[in-house]
Amino acid sequence: MRVFNTLSNGIEPFLPVEPGRIVLYVCGLTPYDSAHIGHARTYVSFDVIKRHLLKKGFAVYHIQNITDVEDKILKRCGEIHADPKQLTEKIHSEAMQQFAALNILPADVYPKVTDNIPEIISMVQAIIDAGKAYETKTGIYFDISSFRDYGKLSSQNLDQIRAGSRFEVDESKKNPADFALWKKTSGELLEFESPWGKGRPGWHIECSAISMKYAKRTLDIHGGARDLVFPHHENEIAQAEAATKEKYCKYWMHTGFLTVKGEKMSKSLGNFVTLKNALENSSSNALRLFFLQAHYRSPLDYDLEKINSMEESVERIFNSFDLISESLSKKDVPNQEFREKSNYHIESFYKNMDDDFRTPEALADLFNLLRLANSHIIQDAVDVQQLRAVKSAIGDILWIFGLEKQKKSIDSRKQQILKLIRDLGEPVPESAEEAVKLLIGLRQSARESKNYQKADLIRSRLSEIGIILEDKPDGVRWKIQ
Repeated sequence: MRVFNTLSNGIEPFLPVEPGRIVLYVCGLTPYDSAHIGHARTYVSFDVIKRHLLKKGFAVYHIQNITDVEDKILKRCGEIHADPKQLTEKIHSEAMQQFAALNILPADVYPKVTDNIPEIISMVQAIIDAGKAYETKTGIYFDISSFRDYGKLSSQNLDQIRAGSRFEVDESKKNPADFALWKKTSGELLEFESPWGKGRPGWHIECSAISMKYAKRTLDIHGGARDLVFPHHENEIAQAEAATKEKYCKYWMHTGFLTVKGEKMSKSLGNFVTLKNALENSSSNALRLFFLQAHYRSPLDYDLEKINSMEESVERIFNSFDLISESLSKKDVPNQEFREKSNYHIESFYKNMDDDFRTPEALADLFNLLRLANSHIIQDAVDVQQLRAVKSAIGDILWIFGLEKQKKSIDSRKQQILKLIRDLGEPVPESAEEAVKLLIGLRQSARESKNYQKADLIRSRLSEIGIILEDKPDGVRWKIQ
């Protein structure tokens, strides 16, 4: 396997710290406002990366923090007169439900900043003891001039950092670019006791302290969006390595920017798209497929029209998968050409995923495999043994991509379907799927007895419900509109 490491600005062989085990840390939410599609793009990307690693046999320990102490949270609470704990728990809980709807595997732990204040204070003290931080009347600050490698992640030197960045004005600091490890406070909504008086952590220190507490060693992968490279991730490295004198993380991986109509999302521009809104307009499969069509490091522009066009692609994928399953009962005749070509596409998929998770090319491999299988199963006799292997491989690929056949839509139409059966005077089955099969059978019986009026009625009523019947040479199929 090879991955792009932001730290070296190049592709590197992927060699975990421990054979067979990976510690993955992904920066979590600051829950002061609703999760948005930018969050979704990043978390879907790392979900696919994690799924691929799991499928390859790695044990993946996934840590994702919750920043429940931060300036934006306090500002929002002041505006709406909310309790910080209640606000952050409510927003994070809603986000987790939306991520679950997007079929994102949960992290192993979601540690909160407020639950890890002692560890944060301990790390700040270790940095002071190492001679790389100092105290002022406003807080404890990291002295970036004392850390020789500062700027190595963002490929900047100290002069570039001083010239190219804006910093909070604080005349008590030695250098405008020095950043807060601990902010002294007096009477704020959130403040904690410390050796330096009441205060709260700076934004950057929490990730260093929390990740090291749970990882207990060097991280294999630290993930996040590209806009976190500087200053957040740069500062994480400085803090952690100053405190421990050990390498903090081997591989830094960042997702590309997500824009809306070519511009950064902003409420003032009217292009802010929440994840809740995105899931109301599109299926989770279509959203994931849209994200996967761009490499995780590439920029991506949110386009609802393109996402909606993904719905047809999703339908083709699962229709083909079902047809392959049905064809396993056909006459078995080995086919060497089918075996060679299908194995080639399967191997190509894993080669592309092993090469820095090239999902656009891996998606092409999936569609090539499906097309090949579709052309094979139209024959009267098929290579059943290889077809089983192809079905298994496609199932694995769909799992890695996080694409899952959705059955809830048929359940949402259950009452309408059952009403149609009652109107026809038939006994009502338990499930919606059994009801549709019964109606298909009733329609077929009506056609055979030349009762075309009843047959057309069943088809028409099902269409009104959103169930489309398709007459095929090998039988009747149904799909949800």
